[in-house]
This record gives sequence, C-alpha cells and structure tokens, in this order.
Amino acid sequence: MATRFSTDSGNTAAETEEISASARGSYNTIRRAPKSALRYSTRMTMSFAMTAVMTAAILVAVLAFVWEGQFQSYTRHNMQRVATSTAEALSARYAQVGEWTPEVINGVSAASSLSDDIGVQLVDAEGNILYDDTWAISSRLAGKHVNTLQGPTPSQGQDSAFPSGPSSVPTHSEVSLMPSDADSIVSADVVDADGNVVGTVRLWAFGSEELLTKSDAAFRTNSYRAIAWAAIVAIGLACLIGVAVANALTKPIKRITSTAAQIRNGDLTARTGLTGDDEIGRLGETFDEMATSLERDIKLEHRLTSDVAHELRTPLMAMQATVEAMQDGVLPADDEHFETVATEVRRLSKLVDAMLHLSRIENGTNKIETERTDLVYMVSSLVSAQHQLFHEKGLHLRFSDETPDGILFADVNPDMISEAIVNLLSNAMRYTKPDGWVVVTVAQERQDALISVKDTGIGIAKEDIPRTFSRFWRSDVSREMESGGLGVGLSLTKEIVDRHNGNISVESELGKGTTFTLRIPINRKKPREKRERDREK
Repeated sequence: MATRFSTDSGNTAAETEEISASARGSYNTIRRAPKSALRYSTRMTMSFAMTAVMTAAILVAVLAFVWEGQFQSYTRHNMQRVATSTAEALSARYAQVGEWTPEVINGVSAASSLSDDIGVQLVDAEGNILYDDTWAISSRLAGKHVNTLQGPTPSQGQDSAFPSGPSSVPTHSEVSLMPSDADSIVSADVVDADGNVVGTVRLWAFGSEELLTKSDAAFRTNSYRAIAWAAIVAIGLACLIGVAVANALTKPIKRITSTAAQIRNGDLTARTGLTGDDEIGRLGETFDEMATSLERDIKLEHRLTSDVAHELRTPLMAMQATVEAMQDGVLPADDEHFETVATEVRRLSKLVDAMLHLSRIENGTNKIETERTDLVYMVSSLVSAQHQLFHEKGLHLRFSDETPDGILFADVNPDMISEAIVNLLSNAMRYTKPDGWVVVTVAQERQDALISVKDTGIGIAKEDIPRTFSRFWRSDVSREMESGGLGVGLSLTKEIVDRHNGNISVESELGKGTTFTLRIPINRKKPREKRERDREK
C-alpha cells in the first residue's frame, strides 16, 4: 500500500474517509469455544444413540409390516389345521353311524378341549347348529344352566337332527358367540362315506378377530416387549461405545491441541508423540515433523540474525576504528588508511548486494529467461577462465567431460548457472589447501545434466552437512581459517538450482574433501503450481 503525503490540509470528506479506511487494521487471537457448544464426544455419543434408535425403529417397522402378517398367517394355519383334523375325525365317526348322533357330535368337543381360547361350532348340511360350545357361556349370561347336548323337542317349532330323543338344536334363548366376520373364522367340511358334505366345523378365537389365542397374543406381546428391551439395551450399549470411541478419537486431538498451544506460548520442544498407521497417527507424526521443522527454522532465524549482525559488525567496526584513529591523530589520514576504509566499504557493499540478490531470487522477482545452452562448452570455458586464479593459489584445477558425445544441451539461464558454478569454484578454492585438486565434471544421467565440483579441501563435518546451504553458515573449521567468505554463496547456488527445477547435493568427509553436484533437467519444465495457474488463465 502506497503512502500518500500532501501539505494541503483541505481534504474532502471522501478523501478523509478513504485515508481512514486505508489506515484501519484488525487482529484476532484464537477464538475461545463457546460454553454452550456441545463437545465432540457428546455429539458422537448422541450420533451412536440416534443410530441405535433408528435401527430399532426400522426393526419395529419391519416387524409391523412383515413379521406381523407372517405371524397371523401362521396362527390361521394352526387354527385351520385343528379344524381340518376335527372334521376328519367327525367324518370317520359319521361314516360308521350314517347320521348325526350325540356320540358323533361329541367328537367335536375334542377341539374345544384343546384350549379355553378356542370356540367350536358344528353345523349340518342345512345350516342347523348341532354343537356350539358358547351356548353354555350365553346361558350363564342369561342366568340358567343348559346342557348343550339336550335341546328342545320338535314340538317347539324347530327341526331336530335326530328322529327321536334328545336334540342338539338350540332353543330360542341360546345365542352363539361366534364372530360375524368371516375372516375371524376357519372352517372344514365333514363328509360321509360317499364323499358328500354333511356338515361343517367352524373354529375361532375368543376375543380376537385375528384368530389369536391368549397364548399367541401373549407371545406376540412378549416378542414386542423383548424387542423394546433389546432396543433399550442397544441404545445403552451404543452410548457406551460412542463414549469410548469419542474418547479414543478426542484424546489424541486434545493432545495435538495442547501441543499446539504450548508451541504458540513459546515451548518449541513440545511434541504430541502420536504414531500409527491410521489418519490420526499420521496427523500426529506430520504435526511433530512440522513442529520440528518450525523449531529448526526459528533457531536458524535466530542464528541468521546473529550471523548477519556479526558479518555487518566486522567491516563496520574496522571502518569505525580506522576513522576514529585518524580523527584522534593516532593514524595518519593517508591513502593507505583510506584504502583500508574503502576495502571494508566494498566488503560491506558486496555483502549487501549478495543478500539482495539472494532475496530477489528467492522471491522470484527476477523472471528466469532460459535458452538452449551447451553445458560442456560453458563449464569448460569457466574452468579455463578460473585456471590462472587457482594456479596463483597453488591449486590444481581440471575439467572432465563425461558426456557421450562431448555436447550436452539444456534449457538453462547461462548467467545464473555460471554464477552457481563460480560460487562452487570459489568455495572449493577458499577451503582447499595449497597443492590440492579441484575437478569439475559434466555428465548426463537420463534426462538430467550433472555438474559436479570436487575438491580435496578440509571437508565438512557430518553433523554440519544439513546446514550447508543455510545463509551465513560456515563451519567452525572454516571460520578458524578466516577465509573471508560471505556465507551466502551456497544459499544463492541452491536457489538458482531450485529455480531451474533441479537440486543440489553434497558429499563430504572431514579432512578429505567435498563434492557438490548440481542436477538440472535438460528440458526445463514449469513447476506444477505454475502449470496449474497457467491452465486456469
């Protein structure tokens, strides 16, 4: 945001509002969870309970629409089987006698004796009621006792099933309690020896229109009661399982949250300690890796601040001491001492320029323009140009071409790659003792170009190798040598290689030498993020 300066105080209201809006800012800390919000464990427990309730409801619905009909069909089938067996027994008796006699009719009472909940009625072929075990019930309700096998005589105006003697035809005061709904009754025909229908046995269940006896109704009620209890138990178990699962899930989440809070409060050593192959275990491992990386970056940042202050302080203190000594008359203000100040100024300027150059490359402010370049020719030319400088230092510099045809073209920015190679050569020259060797090699591996710089210098300690490409980092050995390096060359080289979608590796052994290898794609491709942005455009 640009800052506007004006000596005119007559701003309009709109301009004043615009300036005020542009200066307005905000900052929010982490929001506290509202007290009324349900915890994750509570919501998960409720979810398990609701699942159990829905399962029980679905089960009851299925029973109501499917099992209920099957159960009624089963009870009707049982009642029909009793009616059929009774009719078959009566048919056998009737075939022996050839007419309805009390002995024949008495056979129907066997079905009535099966259960007190079953009503039985026998009618002849003309529809006259020969037997009905509800007559006794209706007679008791009328206040008199009647023997169901001794009815009125024909003189009472009703036909008898018997030519003489007792009759089973009811009197006018005897009322049957058989249901009027045909669906509430099952029947079976009684046949004589010739197969003619001579009567019908009818059965029903007292107090039920669905042919359910008391035992059947009790079974159905107990079944539904058992389902209800099972649903209650299932809901209770679902709640317990929900609590257990929720605690198992929220415990590592709480640990991650607590660790994040510790890191936010400054404890960079806090870790979750979570491991595992599931999602939460991988989350914990990733979080710990992030915390470790954050701790390392912050330490490097602190070290970077210290190193920058040290690198800037050295030339500034030298200039200050020289200038103050000349001001106090301790040193003469001659060309020699002015040259000392100028040397430190150039060193300071060089350091600032290197930092600025590195920052621009990291931020991507300078667009990389690549061109098809013969790396063998370019690197061999650089080695030739540096040969005299190495010779003056008492070092041996050699170029090695390991390409198949002596030509290796790649899409690179020649200036930036040359700068990266020169940085590696300068680093090798600075840390290699006299009479040492520096070998620069160009090779090809599949679709990558390999440029390596190998020296026989002091090497890098094993524990220091991961920090090799950090800004202003120099090993303690190199600092003791007072090599005069700025400490940003390798960082700059790494950023140049990264911008070419390549990588840089280092192999070193303390006291024996170091090898830096640049791996650069021959055909430069855009990073995936940039390709996606270009595709969206």
